[in-house]
Amino acid sequence: MRYRALTSTLLACAALAGCASRAPIAEPPPKVELPAGWTAAGTQDHPAWPDKNWWQRFGSPELTQLVDEGQSSNLELAGALARVRQAEAEARIAGVSLLPNATFYSDANRAVPLRSGSASTSADSGVQVSYEVDFWGRNKAGVASAEASLEANRFDRQTVALTVTSGIVSTYLQVLSLRDRLAVARGHVANAEHVLALVEAQKNAGAASSLDLARQRSAVAQQKSKIPDLVQQEREAQAALAVLLGKTPQTFSVGQQGLDTISLPEVSPGLPSELLSRRPDIHRAEANLAAANANVAVARANLLPSIRLTGAMGTQSSALLSLLNAPNLLANVSASLVAPIFDGGRLKRERDLAVARKQELIQVYRATVIAALSEVDTALGQIRSLDEQRRLMTAELEQARQAYDLAEIRYKTGAEDLMTVLDTQRALSDVQNDIGILKLKRLQATVSLYKALGGGWQDAST
Repeated sequence: MRYRALTSTLLACAALAGCASRAPIAEPPPKVELPAGWTAAGTQDHPAWPDKNWWQRFGSPELTQLVDEGQSSNLELAGALARVRQAEAEARIAGVSLLPNATFYSDANRAVPLRSGSASTSADSGVQVSYEVDFWGRNKAGVASAEASLEANRFDRQTVALTVTSGIVSTYLQVLSLRDRLAVARGHVANAEHVLALVEAQKNAGAASSLDLARQRSAVAQQKSKIPDLVQQEREAQAALAVLLGKTPQTFSVGQQGLDTISLPEVSPGLPSELLSRRPDIHRAEANLAAANANVAVARANLLPSIRLTGAMGTQSSALLSLLNAPNLLANVSASLVAPIFDGGRLKRERDLAVARKQELIQVYRATVIAALSEVDTALGQIRSLDEQRRLMTAELEQARQAYDLAEIRYKTGAEDLMTVLDTQRALSDVQNDIGILKLKRLQATVSLYKALGGGWQDAST
């Protein structure tokens, strides 16, 4: 009967606590004024957001393999996953406050008289049960804060994954672009040496001066001097890619040699409002705001009295063997009210701190949304500008190549001097180098657009 009485009392108290506790009211994220559409959204009738495996659209099996390796081996991603596990543990710890706390105690004593009488042995053991009635919703608010923080850490991991993936793709394209530029630079050296052979032949025939010969030798040396810097840039880019893959640079090498086989994918966004469900960093800011809102509820509840229920069930006996004798069973239920009286204003200051933190995160959320909109608009503008530059520079390259070929032919016949050949050679070299850089920028602008649009990620709950 004592067991039943204690159990019934504790269940009634828990039920009372459940009815009295108040969960923090979830507040919607602050509104941010969104534009009607993208300023450079293109002309597609059916906008296509990035898909989950957007990097495959570049058409490189090696790139796909490297992205897969990076997603499983990147050290920043491993750290982000560890933070998610920490948040999961913290959420479980916070949930313990909603449950009763039971403690077992046991004590045994033996009394031996100094003069006369017989020794006696006594034992005391039992279970102490305590429970805090969450009348003001403080414990539930703490659980809500921990769960929101867990969500924020999960979204943070997705943000890190998106950053790492786009970094791998962008750096891989940079390595291939530098290899293309190296091939072009070596081609320029070969052209300069070809012209040098012509000048030497003209000099031997008395048709060219020593000055012409010195100028062409200088041009050859100038073209050769560009190669070591490009080699070093390619080495640094490959090392950066190895770090993104969680590998040492000494054990890693890119197999593909250039951008010739890389496809230029097309992507176009829909409405700006859809971006709110396609960027994990926006959801992370929203989850942080929800956690801050719950922390405000905790801080406010700390200013109010707390009710603690305690129940004890135990036994007393003169010997340990009689611990379970029914007549010795004891049951006790008590309640206590604890209220802060004077703490120097600490609890009020903690409440003010929680409110100020929430106001900060409101502005962080708004800034995150605005930054996301700006990144998409900037990436779209870059793509449009780079496409126009590429169209004009392609025409310039064609004309520079024709000018160089004509200058070389006329120099052979004596109709042009060496300076004209050098000028056209230098112009062709500059245009070819610039168009190689422009091609890389255009590919990386596509990567930036994929990243700005959330990289194919979308919240499963939307």
